[in-house]
Amino acid sequence: MRALLVDDSRTMRALLARLLTGLGFEVEHAADGQEALAAVTAAAAEDRLPDVCLVDWNMPVMTGLEFVVAVRANPEWRDISLMMVTTESEHAQIVRALAAGAHEYLIKPFPAEAIEEKLRLLGLVPVG
Repeated sequence: MRALLVDDSRTMRALLARLLTGLGFEVEHAADGQEALAAVTAAAAEDRLPDVCLVDWNMPVMTGLEFVVAVRANPEWRDISLMMVTTESEHAQIVRALAAGAHEYLIKPFPAEAIEEKLRLLGLVPVG
């Protein structure tokens, strides 16, 4: 399984990478939505799309929501699971992200088990 971590915080990417590696994921990093979009495009060319992208909302260059919209605009990328992992906690923001095509939403800070639970809900981590 492949995961793309999209967050402008190097510390958050490192924390998420450690959690995902422990769950058996091969992890790539991007510091903003534009860098992530380039990574997905390159991965598509190699037939190695990520299974899941964990995406922060507030980033420079291209926000996480803009990234979600861009990914969902490409029908060939419809199988990529998108999870927002962000401090944005307003109900309206959650609704916007899910309406744009995110599958799950996790509000920072969160316990480590929350990532595994969300990935399990998406069918990306075996139950048990």
